[in-house]
Amino acid sequence: MKVAVVGASGAVGQEFLEVLAERNFPLDELVLFGSARSAGKVYDFKGKKLTVKELKHNDDFKDIDIALTSAGASISKEFASTITKYGAVMIDNSSAFRYDDDVPLVVPEVNPEDSKNRPRNIIANPNCSTIQMVVALKPIENLSKITKIQVATYQAASGAGAQGIAELEEQTKQIANGEEPTIEKFQYQLSMNIIPHIDVFLENGYTKEEMKMNWETKKIMHTDAEVSATCVRVPVARSHSEAIWLETEDELNLQQVREAFDNFKGLTVVDKPEAKEYPMPLFVAGKDDVYVGRLRKDLTNPKGITFWCVGDQIKKGAALNAVQIAEWLIANGEVK
Repeated sequence: MKVAVVGASGAVGQEFLEVLAERNFPLDELVLFGSARSAGKVYDFKGKKLTVKELKHNDDFKDIDIALTSAGASISKEFASTITKYGAVMIDNSSAFRYDDDVPLVVPEVNPEDSKNRPRNIIANPNCSTIQMVVALKPIENLSKITKIQVATYQAASGAGAQGIAELEEQTKQIANGEEPTIEKFQYQLSMNIIPHIDVFLENGYTKEEMKMNWETKKIMHTDAEVSATCVRVPVARSHSEAIWLETEDELNLQQVREAFDNFKGLTVVDKPEAKEYPMPLFVAGKDDVYVGRLRKDLTNPKGITFWCVGDQIKKGAALNAVQIAEWLIANGEVK
C-alpha cells in the first residue's frame, strides 16, 4: 500500500501525518507532496524522515494507491487527472468536487457505501461543520426520518487555517498589552468578539458556509429534510461547536435518542448537567469522536429534539474523516 499526502506542509496535511501514525494505517510507503515553496521540507513519520516533493504534472502518482489531498480547491481541480491517471483514489479535503454528481461526498459513519460509486476515482471530504453534524444526526435518522434541521455553529479560529489561530493569539496579546489589534484574516477583531460571517454572502442572505451545511447534509444523508444554518466565528482556538434543533416524522422520547447516541460508533455522550458535564472545545480538541450533550425536548414542538455538539474540526472534521474513508476502502476490497 503506497499512500500520498498532497499539501503536506499545511495544517490538515500535518494532521494527516499524525492520524496515519496514530491509527497505524496499513501502508508500506508514504510520499509527501507540496508546493514549490514547501518542496524540500523534511517531516518525521514514525521515526522516518520524509522529504516533501514538489507537486507536478508528471508520473509521480503511477504507483500510488490512495492520495489524501488538502492543498486547496484550485490545486485539487488542476491536479485531479494527474493524481488519478494511473488508478490512485483521490480523497480530497477541499471544496472542489463536493457538489459534483459523479463524486461521492462521504462520512464513513453515515454513508460509507457511497464510496463504491466513484467514476472519477475521487471521493470528497465534506465541510468540517457538516461532518460533525451528520455524525450526530445519523443515529436519530435511524430511529425516525428527520424532516427539519436548524443549526447555529460556533466555529473556531483554526477553521480559517493556521493564519486564523495566529491572528486570534496575536490579537489577544495585543489587547492585553493595551495595543490596537491587528486585523487581517477576519473581517473584524475576533478576540473578545464573535463574527456572524463565515465565507461570502449569497443572494439569499445566507453565507456560503451556511449553504454548504444545507447542500452537503442532503447529499450525504440522501434526504430532502429542510436545513437552515447560521454560522458564527468565535474566539476559540480549535474545535467547532453546534447547537442543533431537529424535527422527526415520529415523536421520539429522550431515552430512545440517548441510547442511540450511546450505541453509535464515533459519538461520545457527555450529558450530566447536574454535575456541569457537557461537551466543550477545551476538552474535545485532539479527540477522534464527535461529542454530544445538553440533550432535551424542544419546548415548541413535540416532535422536536435539541442538543449540543462539539468536534475537532481539524481532526474529525478533516484529516481523520479522510483517513477513515481510506480505511473503509481497504477493508471492503475497494483498494488492494
